[in-house]
Amino acid sequence: MVQTRQAWSKPSNGYLYGTTQNGAVFKITPTGTFDTTPISCTMGCSGLVGGANGEYLASGGGANNAGAILEIGSHDTLTTLYSFCSQIACEDGSSPYALVQGANGNLYGASRSGGTCCGVTIFKITPNGTFTTLYISCVEAGCPTGASGLVQAASGDLYGTTPGGGSQLCPGGCGTVFKIPPGGTFTTIYDFCTQNDCPAGTPYPVGALVQATNGYLFGTTNSGGAYGEGSVYKITPNGTLTTLYSFCSQPSCIDGGKPTAGLVQATDGNLYGTTTWGGLYESASGGTIFRITPEGTLTTIYNFCQGGCADGYYPQAGLIQGTDGNLYGTTLYGGTTGAGSGEFGWGTVFKLSIGVGPFVETRPAIGTVGEVVAIVGYGLKGATSVTFNGIPATILYDAPTVIYAKVPTGATTGKVQVVTPEGTLASNVAFGVAP
Repeated sequence: MVQTRQAWSKPSNGYLYGTTQNGAVFKITPTGTFDTTPISCTMGCSGLVGGANGEYLASGGGANNAGAILEIGSHDTLTTLYSFCSQIACEDGSSPYALVQGANGNLYGASRSGGTCCGVTIFKITPNGTFTTLYISCVEAGCPTGASGLVQAASGDLYGTTPGGGSQLCPGGCGTVFKIPPGGTFTTIYDFCTQNDCPAGTPYPVGALVQATNGYLFGTTNSGGAYGEGSVYKITPNGTLTTLYSFCSQPSCIDGGKPTAGLVQATDGNLYGTTTWGGLYESASGGTIFRITPEGTLTTIYNFCQGGCADGYYPQAGLIQGTDGNLYGTTLYGGTTGAGSGEFGWGTVFKLSIGVGPFVETRPAIGTVGEVVAIVGYGLKGATSVTFNGIPATILYDAPTVIYAKVPTGATTGKVQVVTPEGTLASNVAFGVAP
């Protein structure tokens, strides 16, 4: 079954990468060409993230069967950077997930705490494999448990959610939103179920947060909200939360319910996500793709389980926007392979056009003057100009799907533009120039 929850990547070779439940990494082109020799990943993979110079992922297995951080090489080879439970009493944690690459090039992630702890460990690891534990939560009352994903905000701070723990009296805890600077001081900025929109118990915040262009962080909960079927919320970097939309607010839940992944902000300024059930084909647990404005107006733009579920159903994973402008995602079940004879189908990879044009994407999204940045897109070979917020940069290398350039002296935070033989492409978000 296809499963890419927190595990999409857009490397510089023009492919999209994802993971399957049976422990493989696959790659597929935007036109649907699927690599027939997927990378094997012992005991499952998750947390796939694209870096400036490679792809990284969290994996099961490892030298101690407690998980590992792996790097995907240029020829799709896997190199183990770190195996968890290498420290006494597993102080480094186990079962890693939720990777993100920071502006300093280091990878940050979360794992289950080791030893006598059952909470969450936040860690840092360099691309060379040097591992540092930033935070460990244990079993004290209200401690956060688990972590659904990390994002680095424009301030440089890391934000994430935990599906359990916190100060509110839900079974297992109601979940939290936390902040941790790369230096390592952990702060809970919000405890769920402090408002009256949590009648069904724990809201279970899921998926990585995303910081939109208006500065707010946006996320989803799997339950809670006004109808107990999940919600979309926004939260300020200081912890003021607003529920934007409660699912199952329409008759027969045709707006869907119970999202299990975060959101993506597309180049049209709107946020997009998936629900795992409901929609027009509720009886088949179809699920939906939805668009929501930063102000909270939600529109269902696709209902799964059409054509006998040949399009798939139960989209458990989140979405990404390819640099061609389209949205890409997966379903856990359905499709034409494996269907019938009592089988549910093994899932699908899908593309959805939202009517926006191509763009470029920088890796990392934040950098310093003089740093080499990868600019990913399509049709980049022969580019004649790269500018960082209007300041020209020197092109060090160009290929059809990637350009490498140095952040020029005098550059300030703003869009990156690339002039190609086919036209001008701009970055989907502003590139942040750090001190």
